[in-house]
Amino acid sequence: MSTPFLWHNGRIKPWADATVHVTTHALHYGSSVFEGERVYATPQGPAYFRLADHTRRLFESARVYDIDIGFSEEEINAACLEVIRANRMRAAYVRPIVFRGAGGLGVLPKDGSPVDVAIMAMEWGAYLGDAREKGANVCVSSWHRPAPNTLPSWAKAGGNYLSSQLIAAEARRGGYDEGIALGHNGLLSEGAGENLFLVRKGKLLTPPSSAGILAGITRDSVMTLAEDLGLTVEERDLPREALYSADEVFMTGTAAEITPVRSVDRKPVGAGEPGPITRALQQRFFGLFDGSTEDRWGWLEVVPASTAEEIAA
Repeated sequence: MSTPFLWHNGRIKPWADATVHVTTHALHYGSSVFEGERVYATPQGPAYFRLADHTRRLFESARVYDIDIGFSEEEINAACLEVIRANRMRAAYVRPIVFRGAGGLGVLPKDGSPVDVAIMAMEWGAYLGDAREKGANVCVSSWHRPAPNTLPSWAKAGGNYLSSQLIAAEARRGGYDEGIALGHNGLLSEGAGENLFLVRKGKLLTPPSSAGILAGITRDSVMTLAEDLGLTVEERDLPREALYSADEVFMTGTAAEITPVRSVDRKPVGAGEPGPITRALQQRFFGLFDGSTEDRWGWLEVVPASTAEEIAA
């Protein structure tokens, strides 16, 4: 999955040269925050989807854990653009990460402990393979999301994804594509790495941001696109059984984009195939990148090339 270059602590360097020490605090205690971003090939050239919003959330996550990134939002945005140019990519999945470095083995890092910042870009297609077209088979996991005031779910922190690993691993062992977690109260929360939407009687329903979820940027985009299509969108508490009576179910995320769900716990969703509202939202979403959907929200940021030959054709 590697590309020739990445950005590490202020400069572009060869992929293999970006190393950290085994005493790195984040390795022992999960003290990292990160983002997942996509660059799409558009008629105007490679373009980030909502880059500024991702960077803003990166800084908000770091603030929760008192991590000083050491660069401004503008510098991180510029570095993200630079990584794409350096690797001459037309499309990519990009991972900025900020983590506490080698500074002792105490749970509370020492004052002045280093903070590393890296940005990687790689080729990565559909997160769940052909499920984006055919629909995913998912299960409700036995693992629940943490209760409020335990781990802050709005922060996109590395340690939060230990829960996601358990949910995804259990699903794969059971022969499913993905798992869906309930919250501490037994109500629907989110997937292992995706937000959750249900369609019922023409309305779009999604668990609220208080349901132990990461308030996803793709989730927000889908709600905006849905309202643009004239759909009613409701953020509300939903019981597990709502999955079994929904007309359509789909999941969203930077990696998952918009992935339909065709069955839950081996019970077919609707007709057992992606439904018309899911398809309409997919068409509107992916249309942003081929020009068939007008970007009225300023979500795309084209990666500027210094020369016409800098980015490979």
